[in-house]
Amino acid sequence: MSTVIYPSPIFGPVHSRRLGVSLGINLLPADGKFCTFDCIYCECGYNKDHRPKLKLPTREEVRVALENRLIKMKEEGVTPDVLTFAGNGEPTAHLHFPEIIEDTLALRDRYFPKAKVSVLSNATFICKPEVFEALNRVDNNILKLDTVDTDYIRKVDRPTGQYDVNRIIEGLKAFKGNVIVQTMFLKGRTDEGEDVDNTSDTYVLPWMEAVKAIAPRQVMIYTIDRETPDKALRKASHEELDRIVTLLKEAGINAGASY
Repeated sequence: MSTVIYPSPIFGPVHSRRLGVSLGINLLPADGKFCTFDCIYCECGYNKDHRPKLKLPTREEVRVALENRLIKMKEEGVTPDVLTFAGNGEPTAHLHFPEIIEDTLALRDRYFPKAKVSVLSNATFICKPEVFEALNRVDNNILKLDTVDTDYIRKVDRPTGQYDVNRIIEGLKAFKGNVIVQTMFLKGRTDEGEDVDNTSDTYVLPWMEAVKAIAPRQVMIYTIDRETPDKALRKASHEELDRIVTLLKEAGINAGASY
C-alpha cells in the first residue's frame, strides 16, 4: 500500500492544487499518523497502520526548523505563496498549536510578508477557545465538512472519538465568515462494499444548507488525487464537481473545485 508520511516539522515546498507554492508545516511525528479522523481516502493511510513512535515536535523545534528553511529559501530566491499547516494528521491536536501559530506569523512577517499562513484542519478542536482564537488569526482557516450525514461521516471520515456534526457546524458559524469550508467529493465503494458516492442531491443539498448557514468566505471542493487506503474509491468527475460549484455560486457563495 502506497502512503505519504511527511517529514517533520517542515517539508517542501510543494505545489498545492489549491494554494500554490506551499511550504508545509507538520506538527505531528515524522514516523506515523496522529489524527482524530481515520478517513478511508487519506493519503497517509489508516491510523492503525502508521502508529508513531516518535514524539510531537516541540514548539521550539518547529520555530527553529521553520526559520532555517525560510532563510534558505530567501538565499535561493524561492518565494512561498503560503505556509501550510498540514502533514501526518490533525495539526490543531498539538498542545502548543496556538503558540506555534504566533511564532509562524512572526517569522512570516520577517522573511516573506506577502505569504499567507494556512491551516488544513478537520475542525474537531474548533470548540477549544485557544484553537478557535488561533485559527481566527491565520490568513486561510480551511476546515473540513464533507457532509452533514452522520452515517456517511462514520463510514468515510471515521472520527476516532465523539463527533457531533451539528456542534461542528455551530463552531464553523462562530467564525462569522472567517473560514474556508473544504469538502471531499468521491465515488466508488469501501473495502466492505458500501457505496460512498456523495455527489448526488441526497448529500449535496443538505450540505449546502449547512454551508449557507455557516456563510464562509469560500468553499473549496475537491476529489481524491493519490492512492487511497480503501482500494475501490473513485474520483468525482469534473462535471459533478462543476455542478456543485454552480449550485454554490447560484446561492451567492464563493466556490471553486480542484480536480
